[in-house]
Amino acid sequence: MIKALTIAGFDGSGGAGIQADLKTFSALGCYGMSVLTALPVQNTQGVRSCYEIEIKAIEEQLYCIFDDIVPDAVKIGMLFNSNIIKLVAKFLNENAKNIPIIVDPVMVAKSGDRLLLEEAVDSLKKYIVPISTIITPNIPEAEDLTLKNIKTDDDMIKAADDILNMGAKNVMLKGGHLEGELSRDLFMSKDHKEFLDAMRIDTKNTHGTGCTLSAAICSYMAHGKTPLEASKLGKEYLFNALQAAKIDSVGKGHGPVHHFYEAWKYLNI
Repeated sequence: MIKALTIAGFDGSGGAGIQADLKTFSALGCYGMSVLTALPVQNTQGVRSCYEIEIKAIEEQLYCIFDDIVPDAVKIGMLFNSNIIKLVAKFLNENAKNIPIIVDPVMVAKSGDRLLLEEAVDSLKKYIVPISTIITPNIPEAEDLTLKNIKTDDDMIKAADDILNMGAKNVMLKGGHLEGELSRDLFMSKDHKEFLDAMRIDTKNTHGTGCTLSAAICSYMAHGKTPLEASKLGKEYLFNALQAAKIDSVGKGHGPVHHFYEAWKYLNI
């Protein structure tokens, strides 16, 4: 059985965080596991508050999983503060040397609420980026990481190159925040550069898209795909999940994507 682990925050409304990750893992043929790093109280309309998880509890969760079930790939999402970042980086350096690590550098929720404290951005760059097999920032996150304004394809290339120079092996820079009829992402490594395009879907139901894409990439890498292959397949999965939830979604705000669009079409209920 293929196994994937998410190290991330909570979303009780089910559209983002570890809930979105576990749904994505399941949809793509992985046995999903989770380590909870923070407890945001949120729904499709925004984050109401955020509670810290005791650092010892996070450490015990990590050891408990790895002592019993070693994952085939690890996805890192919301880490919230510097202490959690340092703990997770140290643990994975010691226990996940040959396991692909997919990093979604979660910084700000769609509502504008911070999910990574400002004091922790430098720690993320110093400790987490260098252990990533692939990192999947969106435009605002890439701007925070590189202190560059990103408006064009060339800007994306320069920012991705900066992130590679921080130690990441591969970058999937998501261009969804830019204008245009295409949703244009950039996959880049030291020896390969490729723009991945898809038609932009006109929908407000985009809650958890970043979590879902990175979890999909994690799933495909757990199955043995290369970072480029996994990025292409992950983008295709997200496109279909967005399309399926374009009109039919849940909540009063930015609804979630439809993680099980493929399986549910066979239900006769």
